[in-house]
Amino acid sequence: MKSLSSLRIVEIGDKAYIKNAFPEQTSHFSTAFVPNEENPAAGLRAFGVTSIIPLWHLLREADLIVCHPTFHSPWHWRWLSRALFDRRTLRGQLPIIRAFGPQMLRFPTRAPVAVIDTEDLPLINRNNFFLLDRCKLYFKRELPTDYWRLFMKTGHPQLPTPRFRSLAKYQRRLKKIRPISIGVPMSGQNLLPSAPLPKTVDVFFAGIVKGSSTVREKGFAELVALRNNGITIDIPDRFLQPAEFYERCARAWLVWSPEGLGWDCFRHYEASACGSVPVINRQNIERHKPLRHGEHAIYYDVEDNGLTAAIHWGLADKERLRAMADAGKNHVLVHHSAQAGADYVVRTTVENENS
Repeated sequence: MKSLSSLRIVEIGDKAYIKNAFPEQTSHFSTAFVPNEENPAAGLRAFGVTSIIPLWHLLREADLIVCHPTFHSPWHWRWLSRALFDRRTLRGQLPIIRAFGPQMLRFPTRAPVAVIDTEDLPLINRNNFFLLDRCKLYFKRELPTDYWRLFMKTGHPQLPTPRFRSLAKYQRRLKKIRPISIGVPMSGQNLLPSAPLPKTVDVFFAGIVKGSSTVREKGFAELVALRNNGITIDIPDRFLQPAEFYERCARAWLVWSPEGLGWDCFRHYEASACGSVPVINRQNIERHKPLRHGEHAIYYDVEDNGLTAAIHWGLADKERLRAMADAGKNHVLVHHSAQAGADYVVRTTVENENS
C-alpha cells in the first residue's frame, strides 16, 4: 500500500476538505455556487467547461478520488432557477455548470472513490445514489443508528419495510456506509486558546434558539430558570466572532451544546478543544470516535428537566470537570481536527481498497 503522503488525490466538491489536509498532493475542483479564487498552479480550480479536460486527465492518473455530493442534481428546478437568475449567469460565468462536477464520476476510474456527506440531512438524496453505487466508501455525518432510515422518502416512499431491507442492491449500498464527525472547523483551528483560561462562569451558550430545534427551545427555558436560581450563565446578546466565542467557551466550566438542524455540530468539538466540557442532548446517530459521557462530555435526556439535572451533576465536582475537560481536549485534537478527519477518510478508503 502506498503511504498517504505519496497518494495523488482529486477532490470534487464545495469544500476543500482533503485539499486543506493534503495540500501538495490534492487537486481540488470546486462545485460551490460561488467558488473561491482559482489557482490552477496550486491545484485549485472551479469546475466548469474549461476544467473538464484537466479533471478528466487527473481522474485517470489519481490514486484516490474524493467527492462531496450536491444537494440537488444539476437539472433540478431549484438549482436551475437559482443559477438562471444569478448575476454571474448574466455575465456569462454559468454557475449552473459547477453542479455537474460529481457527474464526472459516472464514468469508470482506476482509483477508488470516497464520498464525504456532511449535510444536516439524516438521509441520502436520490440524486446521489449513483455516487453511493460508484464509491468504495460513503462517509455520512448525520448517520441514523438504523442505517435503513437513510433511504426513507428517497429510496422508499415511507419507512423502509422488511421487504425493502431484503433487497440485495440496498444491502450492498449499506455496507459502504461509515460515520464521520463534523469536528472542529478548518477556519477555527488557529483561533483556539493556546493555554487554559481561568473559569469565570458556570455555563456558556451562544446559538440560535428560535427557528432551530425544539431541543434548544426546551433547554433554553431551563437555562433561564437556572440563571434565576444562582447558576452563573453566559448567554451573549449578539453574534460573536470565532476568537471571542472560543475564549468564552474556555472561561466556562460547561458549554451547553444542543442539537440544531443536525445532531452533530461544531460546538461539541469546539467546547472540548477550548478546555471546557460540552453538555449535549443524547444522540440519535452513530458517531465516529465519540465523546464519551462522564469521560469527555455530559449527555442528558430531554425529558423531565434533564438539562437542569445534568448541569447540577457536572458543577457538583469541579475536579472531575477538570479531568473531563483535559481528556476531551486531547480526544478532539487527536480525532476531530480537520487533519484527523481527512486522514480518517483517506486511510480508511485506501485500506478498504487493499483488503
